[in-house]
Amino acid sequence: MRGIYSSVTDIRRKVFTEVARMAYEGGDYSRIEELPYKILPGERAKYRDSIFLERAIVGERLRLAIGLPLRPMDEHAPLSMGIDASAIAEKYYDPPLINIIKFACNACPDKEFKVTDGCQGCLAHPCVEVCPRGAVSIVHGRSQIDQTKCVKCGRCESACPYHAILKMERPCAKACGMDAIKSDEYGRAVIDYDKCVSCGMCLVNCPFGAISDKGQIFQLIQSIKKGDRVIAILAPAFYGQFGPDLTPGKMNAAMKRLGFDQVVEVAIGADLCTIEEAKDFLREVPEHQPFMATSCCPSWSVMAKKLFPTLAPYISMALTPMVLTARLQKKEHPGCKIAFVGPCSAKKLEASRRSIRSDVDFVLTFEELMGMFEAKQVSFDDLPDDKPLQEGTGAGRGFAVGGGVAQAVADEIKRMDPTREIKVVSAQGLSECKKMLMVAKAGKYNGYLLEGMACPGGCVAGAGTLQPVDKATGAVLKYKKEAQKQLAGESQYGISLSLLHD
Repeated sequence: MRGIYSSVTDIRRKVFTEVARMAYEGGDYSRIEELPYKILPGERAKYRDSIFLERAIVGERLRLAIGLPLRPMDEHAPLSMGIDASAIAEKYYDPPLINIIKFACNACPDKEFKVTDGCQGCLAHPCVEVCPRGAVSIVHGRSQIDQTKCVKCGRCESACPYHAILKMERPCAKACGMDAIKSDEYGRAVIDYDKCVSCGMCLVNCPFGAISDKGQIFQLIQSIKKGDRVIAILAPAFYGQFGPDLTPGKMNAAMKRLGFDQVVEVAIGADLCTIEEAKDFLREVPEHQPFMATSCCPSWSVMAKKLFPTLAPYISMALTPMVLTARLQKKEHPGCKIAFVGPCSAKKLEASRRSIRSDVDFVLTFEELMGMFEAKQVSFDDLPDDKPLQEGTGAGRGFAVGGGVAQAVADEIKRMDPTREIKVVSAQGLSECKKMLMVAKAGKYNGYLLEGMACPGGCVAGAGTLQPVDKATGAVLKYKKEAQKQLAGESQYGISLSLLHD
């Protein structure tokens, strides 16, 4: 579903816009009760059986976008419950970050094989012959599967010469690389938060819009209105996300229209992260550890530590680009607030950690930022093209695409030690990351540099992106080539690295 602008996408973005508009306008926030009617006007349902159900779901999405919890389903509570207490300039989300709106869930089957109309009732009926449990039979000349006997082995699907047997899976569960989504007693999806790493792949793959993460748009705008100096730090994946009219040269002017003080590339922090991980690799591999894994993706890092605790020490201890950039700005501008803007839900999880809270005050996705632009009616055509973002290197900008982190680190290792041979392997999507670590655990990646990315395609495929993955990848690679310097070691900020660990 990535890259397809659907009704689910449209509603999600309207929710962000209305939350941002309400925060900018201020006043009596109880008017949130009116917003579902504004987003879904009229008397007739457009997407579901009932307009009342549609508005109830939008109401819960509004609450989550503000950072509020879902309302209890078994008792009355106004949509505005708790909103005034959330209208503050500082607030991290209350767990859980990823939430399922129960009455929006379609209760999809976890895994089921179904015979479609494509069945030709062939004489060979291989589906019957290969079934180990006798679950497939011929009824009125067509194959039929007894679900009470089926063990979901998939042999019938593979054997059918007409591809007439379909494997049905819950889309959110299929997208979850942690096997964290199961069903409750009503067949609705539930998240096992002990397994969840907040990658957000479930929320962008649910075709019913039943899953959403919490946001900080509301609190960020309160901080801007309060007069705080808020600096936006932009993840490398930003390039091309807002269309061709919002160029890097216009980004500073665009963000100032929203109330931000200035804009800084997180590619700067990516360069510093590259230098640090290159040093880590040269120092540790293979003398003290068999291999080293990169650290910048929080979902990948948490997954590795949850599922492969013995390998956790082999993940680089380097701070992520977000944190390094934030610390650099707070040292240069004491008292400022930092808002990380990127493609990722998991960065909200990372920023909420106690060790990071003093560095990053707010996290927004590109979708949420677009809601702010819409709320303030910022026209990209009218913006001056005056201050291009040029401080990040090509290496740092390349962090946004799969393989880019490992490539940057490998190039930096070569720069530091031209005699060193570097073997690299990268994996995208948590399922592939798990496979990579299983191979590493078996000792087959000794001496390697490993890169893990939770999102298939890298950061450009994050849950909060606006553009199709292929298009975004092409845009970032173009932006990478346009950098004045290509290697992380050429960054003017390299000398600042030791100061950021104080």
